[in-house]
Amino acid sequence: MPEKRVEQNATGEPPGGGSAGLRATSKPQTDKVVFGVTAALTLAFVIWGAVATDSLDSAATAMLNSTMHNAGWAFVLAASGFVVFSLWLAFSRYGKITLGKEGEEPEFRTVSWVAMMFSAGMGIGLMFYGVNEPLSHFTDPPPGTGGSAAERMQTAMATTLFHWTLYPWAIYAVVGLAIAYSCFRRGRRQTISAVFTPLIGEKNANGAFGRVIDILAIFATLFGSAASLGLGALQIGSGVKEINWASNVGTPILVIIIAVLTAAFVASAISGVEKGIQWLSNINMVLAGLLVLFVFVVGPTVLMLNLLPTSVGSFIGDLPQMAARTDDTAGKDVATWLSSWTVFYWAWWISWTPFVGMFIARISRGRTIRQFVGGVILVPSVVSLIWFAIFGGTAISLERGGAKLTDQSTAEGQLFAMLREYPIASVTSLIVMILVGIFFVSGADAASIVMGTLSQKGTLEPGKNVVIVWGVLTGAVAAIMLLIGGGGASALTGLQNLTILVAVPFTLVMIGMCIALTRDLRRDRLIVTGERGDEAIEIAVLAGHEQYGGEYEILIGPTNGASSDSGSQDSAEGDDGKAGAMQKD
Repeated sequence: MPEKRVEQNATGEPPGGGSAGLRATSKPQTDKVVFGVTAALTLAFVIWGAVATDSLDSAATAMLNSTMHNAGWAFVLAASGFVVFSLWLAFSRYGKITLGKEGEEPEFRTVSWVAMMFSAGMGIGLMFYGVNEPLSHFTDPPPGTGGSAAERMQTAMATTLFHWTLYPWAIYAVVGLAIAYSCFRRGRRQTISAVFTPLIGEKNANGAFGRVIDILAIFATLFGSAASLGLGALQIGSGVKEINWASNVGTPILVIIIAVLTAAFVASAISGVEKGIQWLSNINMVLAGLLVLFVFVVGPTVLMLNLLPTSVGSFIGDLPQMAARTDDTAGKDVATWLSSWTVFYWAWWISWTPFVGMFIARISRGRTIRQFVGGVILVPSVVSLIWFAIFGGTAISLERGGAKLTDQSTAEGQLFAMLREYPIASVTSLIVMILVGIFFVSGADAASIVMGTLSQKGTLEPGKNVVIVWGVLTGAVAAIMLLIGGGGASALTGLQNLTILVAVPFTLVMIGMCIALTRDLRRDRLIVTGERGDEAIEIAVLAGHEQYGGEYEILIGPTNGASSDSGSQDSAEGDDGKAGAMQKD
């Protein structure tokens, strides 16, 4: 059966105040070009990696080196631009616009909204890097930094917050806002391509140009999710070894872990948003809260509390230097450091934006742009600050005390090495493994649904078969990414390299989304009527002063109504009425 489309009237909302952005369909319709091309290319990548791993590894390395040397600066500059853009939207006149029809209430309670947003946005990354990143920057400071232990601690925390607070969530906010506004305010399909309608027109957005955009979005989502799956598999594998379930964790065990996680998130994805993601997110909030509370109590509590204001101050003070660090500008081997840290993070966040942006857009209907940006940036950033102050501060404290965590374990095992220094290490290690698994399942759950949505012309409930295909392909790509890294400690490199490469074209898509959103907002009914009202009042006030001095009053009436019977009147007329200045009796 053909789709029943919700049309949009001149005010930018569907007629009758209906549900903007929704397409009522009896059955989701798959876009054979978007789905077929993306699935075929992804399958070709998997076959290439499985049959000729070394060849794919060499090609990826060569492309990465070229990208870092020639376009590393673009990642750095674009990320800062997205931060400025999202904050500008929140504080500008556009901040009052509702992502939906006027007066519409938010669909989800704030607590559930934050929980789902946080789990989908970066939960698994916090588990992997919560100890590893602050500890790495403390023992091996970023280029151009160093000094005493106290100075290295401040630099480590500032650099970590730079990568995990304002920047990633501002990047997510840009895409989330563009999709939410286009879908719920303008009544368009829930796809990345639909956002470009004010730039290229509806015909092109629904045609070949739009299909290219959606294909790039699916690729970015697929590889970003696969990178997360790889990180999760590495950390769970380290936990398996930590609690003595296996003496050695090689590539075969990692592939098995990937297969189990893939099956879990596919099952969650086909259960739907309300049943799957919300339930898992709420469980993870409780488990993560218990783990944080445990480490806070048994660890160096006073140091953690001191790190909260100190880290914020160091972050603000070092922000210009960190934001401007590019290849060949801050000492030796900067490109290598950037590809392992800052540029990898920016690429990772950008590759996550199609599904995180679409997911937070979907759960943010009814909130204003100002509420959206404030919630998306502020709340997760505060949680990240607390998380890294507790886990990173504890790890650095142990390292300074001679624990030598960096010598004991690989990057994925350093959290377990830290927990080993405190009571009930087996229990807390098991909780970490559960958290990593659920964090990934909830995030990849959202990713599979979003890839299905992009494959089926923006439907809010994609078909189960399509979701399963994307889930299985995500697992397959994750396995290949680990194989490219060679397994073991070098597997992380393969994940990072491919994530950066896939994010390059979607960075250009994000820039286009910013331009398209700005053009849409300038034409929004709320903004246009506000401008007309300001203009009408201004004309009426000027006319009143010119004709009557300070003794006048302003009246508002219909353009075709009866004339006033008390005195002369100068008026400014609009489409719906007129505002006039009239001499007071």
